[in-house]
Amino acid sequence: MSPRWNRDRLALIAALLAPPAAAAVMIPFRTGFATADAALVLVAVVVAVAANGHRTAGVLAALSASVWFDFFLTRPYERFAISSRTDIQTTVLLLAVGVAVTELAVRGRRLSRVVLSGSAQLAGVRSTASAVASGLGAGAVIDQIDVQLTELLGLRGCRFERNEPAGHPPRLGDDATLTWAGSRWDVDSLGLPSDEIELLARCRGQVYGRFMLLPTPATAPSVEARRMAVLLADLAGAALAAGSAQDVVPAA
Repeated sequence: MSPRWNRDRLALIAALLAPPAAAAVMIPFRTGFATADAALVLVAVVVAVAANGHRTAGVLAALSASVWFDFFLTRPYERFAISSRTDIQTTVLLLAVGVAVTELAVRGRRLSRVVLSGSAQLAGVRSTASAVASGLGAGAVIDQIDVQLTELLGLRGCRFERNEPAGHPPRLGDDATLTWAGSRWDVDSLGLPSDEIELLARCRGQVYGRFMLLPTPATAPSVEARRMAVLLADLAGAALAAGSAQDVVPAA
């Protein structure tokens, strides 16, 4: 059982239980407590769930908060009915604000993951570039890039070849687009194909070999990740170009 699955399950449990618990705590004070203030407390509960869970948990928390706000904190109490027009508006606003806050929290976490992922990818490229500049052997650089490409693109495997592959496999081009049999393959919509993908290692227009990428079916690496992959392959080409002329193979 993965930690993420456990976290998601806990978020759903919190979405169901935290709003009624918070509403129940306010029962002794409800006669002297403005319903708008009670709604703000429940919004804070929804924010806490959304910030630590996922979209489903956040929306469920917003629904739960609205239901139990109606049941515990609006007249007539302990009934799913509201006699005041103002309380009806407050309940609707509580639901709307809860859903909106959830969406903001989800987008914020997604942006944070993108930034962290981009930083890690850039650090990997810098490390490889430093290795090439320091004169590290081409074999060691290629081994390092094999690992980076596997992680970057979520591959099942990756290997480097000096010779041209048999047939015409899909190719990841310099512009990070994938072409197959003369046509462009829409990675964002279709994901990577199941066939091995060719990624050329070039330097100053000369091909020094190719990485053969074995994709994980249905994965769709971002265009930024694919551009990083092309850059890493170019660094491999630079490392080979800095070595012996025997590393050169005919261009495809």
